[in-house]
Amino acid sequence: MFTGIVEELGEVVAVEPQADAARLSVRGKVVTGDAGHGDSIAVNGVCLTVADVEGDVFTADVMKETLDRSSLGALEPGSRVNLERAVRADQRLGGHIVQGHVDGTGVVLSREPGEHWEVVRLSLPADLNRYVVEKGSITVDGVSLTVVAVDADSLAVSLIPTTLGLTTLGRKQPGEPVNLEVDVIAKYVEKLTLGTRA
Repeated sequence: MFTGIVEELGEVVAVEPQADAARLSVRGKVVTGDAGHGDSIAVNGVCLTVADVEGDVFTADVMKETLDRSSLGALEPGSRVNLERAVRADQRLGGHIVQGHVDGTGVVLSREPGEHWEVVRLSLPADLNRYVVEKGSITVDGVSLTVVAVDADSLAVSLIPTTLGLTTLGRKQPGEPVNLEVDVIAKYVEKLTLGTRA
């Protein structure tokens, strides 16, 4: 489990395509500081299992389901990525409950700069709209954010200077994809009350 509080901006070192998967190597000084085989690290909001660590680079295998459902398939050497280690039970939950299980992708539609923040509008897949509410939580590329507005096919979030400076969201331009994970509590409530979504 994660909290959506990005610990550092990492850099993709290598991408090794495989028949139905890919092997991803990422440099991250902070997240590799205590990482070992089998640990979980979120890369742009996708929970990946550490297969190997060499210095400040970790390697993880990315299966086809993850490549199909997220934007990780578009990564290439030099790409910057948001990194977060799994939360420990004795830590503060600074963002919200994030599984690292991406529900789908959106696209940056627009950026509206303010004096101290930016409002970013993202496309929202129709099948995820029912889980997104104004003032609710959403994870965008691994960043826990508050929804400031939502309509039939898009949502808006406000990015504070810290988020703009310390995550990839400060650099994403209109047309670029982002990973979206809706609040898992909403999905459980839906299943328990309506008996939908297996």
